[in-house]
Amino acid sequence: MYEPKGKHIFGTVKVGEKGQIVIPKDAREIFGIQPGDSLVVLGDEATGLAMIKNDVFLSQVASAIFQKTAEPDPERPAGESDEEIYDEIKERVEKRAKE
Repeated sequence: MYEPKGKHIFGTVKVGEKGQIVIPKDAREIFGIQPGDSLVVLGDEATGLAMIKNDVFLSQVASAIFQKTAEPDPERPAGESDEEIYDEIKERVEKRAKE
C-alpha cells in the first residue's frame, strides 16, 4: 500500500469515563506534544475528529483547513483510488486494535 511520507497510523485509543483519551507515546514524540500543551480539536460530521497543536494551527494551518487548499500528493500512484487507500487503512487499524 502507498504510504505518504510523514503520514502515520498510531492505532486506536479508548475514551475514558470522563471523555479523556491517551495520545500514543509515538505520536507524542513525533509531534513534540508535552504535558500542558494545548491542542485544537477539529471536527467534520462526515469524516470525524482531528487534533493539532494550537501553535501550529494558528500559525500555519487554519486557512488551509477551512479553505481546502491542499494540493494533491504528486508521489501518489495514479492507479490507487481513495476507496482502496481507505480500505487498507481501515484494515490496518482494525488489526492493530486486536493486538
